[in-house]
Amino acid sequence: MGNDTNNTSNSIDYEILVEDALRNVVKSALKIAEKRGLPEDAHFYISFKTHFPGVEMDAGLKEVNPDEMTIVLQHQFWDLVVSEELFGVTLSFSGEKQSLVVPFDAITHFTDPSVGFGLQFSASEENASSELSEVIASIENKKDSDVTKNISTADVVSLDSFRKQPSSPS
Repeated sequence: MGNDTNNTSNSIDYEILVEDALRNVVKSALKIAEKRGLPEDAHFYISFKTHFPGVEMDAGLKEVNPDEMTIVLQHQFWDLVVSEELFGVTLSFSGEKQSLVVPFDAITHFTDPSVGFGLQFSASEENASSELSEVIASIENKKDSDVTKNISTADVVSLDSFRKQPSSPS
């Protein structure tokens, strides 16, 4: 976090404040899952930047997902641990259990299709608007078309709706 070096005025950067607050929603949802497990129908899709500082994952997984990866927390996940800055979880990939550590700042998208809830985070200004469509496209390649339909119709909160629109040049 910290100061925005491109912002020369003393104004409050509400975009950063909103994004931090929304990341706390993800953290709180994961803390509930850590303590109580997930309700029967709930499942979380979490997309994150694999090269983000602090991400820890198997080199083979990172090779297959060099930029971004989407994981699903549903029936088979183990050792979910949530701290203030990151979460760790063990998942099964091709029948092999692998541990992941993901800082909350690395997350680009969080969705719980069981209730039609989704959040999108901008990792960088230039690709913020296309990230959701990329995540949905990668999920649509999965076999479970019913889950994909739920994700495609989820109400996603994007920071673009809070951004001040630039004035058109005269």
